[in-house]
Amino acid sequence: MSDTTYGQGSGRPPEGSPSTPGGEANPATAREPALRGDLKEMKQFAEEQTEKARDAAEQMATDEKNFAARQLGGVATVLRKVGSELEQSDQKSLGRYTRNLGSSLESLAGDLKDRNLGDIAGIAEDFGRRKPAAFLSMAALAGFAASRFLTASAERRARHLQSTTTTPPSTSSNAGRIG
Repeated sequence: MSDTTYGQGSGRPPEGSPSTPGGEANPATAREPALRGDLKEMKQFAEEQTEKARDAAEQMATDEKNFAARQLGGVATVLRKVGSELEQSDQKSLGRYTRNLGSSLESLAGDLKDRNLGDIAGIAEDFGRRKPAAFLSMAALAGFAASRFLTASAERRARHLQSTTTTPPSTSSNAGRIG
């Protein structure tokens, strides 16, 4: 047989136990289904919000990818034009190389627009596996270019701020004279 004494031998169940001495259900136990329902609703709400945030982040990344593809396409157009001009001058081989580089960049820009981010990541990953030295070299070059760009932007911003906050001294010959 089991011992049915609770606590200090009072014969009453401790507070919070499933039933009271009269056999009635504990109010906390009666609220359990409602609490489970609330918990389920909260979980569903959190999942919906997570999905919305994921969709928004994916849309932002896609917008940035398309912007980068447009910028790359613009650079490609410039390189092809410069290459054509160089070919017409006395630098035919440099012009051909530059024009071909522009055409390759234009093709890359088109590929970027047509593919989703998962495909692009997969292509980069495959390239990194097949040619790790080239991949690391390109990554280092991209990092160097980004750092140069950011440094130049910071210097340009600093010069602009300095020119707008500094007023040049007066050079008039009447400066300092009264009357």
